[in-house]
Amino acid sequence: MYLDFCRAVNIVPHNIIVAKLERHGFDVWTTQWIRNWQDDHFQRLAINSSMSKWRSMSRSGCIPHGPVLFNIFINAIDSGIECTLSKFVDDTKLSGAVDSLEGRDAIQSDLDRLEEWTCANHMKFNKAKCKVLHVGQGNHQYQYRLGDECIKSSPV
Repeated sequence: MYLDFCRAVNIVPHNIIVAKLERHGFDVWTTQWIRNWQDDHFQRLAINSSMSKWRSMSRSGCIPHGPVLFNIFINAIDSGIECTLSKFVDDTKLSGAVDSLEGRDAIQSDLDRLEEWTCANHMKFNKAKCKVLHVGQGNHQYQYRLGDECIKSSPV
């Protein structure tokens, strides 16, 4: 199962990532720096002794250096997941053996948990890009859903 987040790196909610950073032991300066991205602010770039001009940065909802912080943000997404969940930034894969109804139910249950996680963390899956890949002979090609929508199958 290939899962895709909607504009994942750009929409990480500030208050949630700050709380997760604090729980992971990040220092006050770092968490305050992230908090400041919620407000209109100015910034400039410093490389060695050279400095750019100050520029106004409008509120964008984005977290700077998104991929790194996004990995921290989704760190606990696999809590309670029975099947194998591989995650790297917004590329997430859920896999498991479906040689019985129990296997099918385990994957569907994990999809339900993932959907609950996205709701609790104010994220969304780009359901049009989520795909099921059925592998193996005699595969029953069960239909899975993410929330209210069925996930499309990709041909092997």
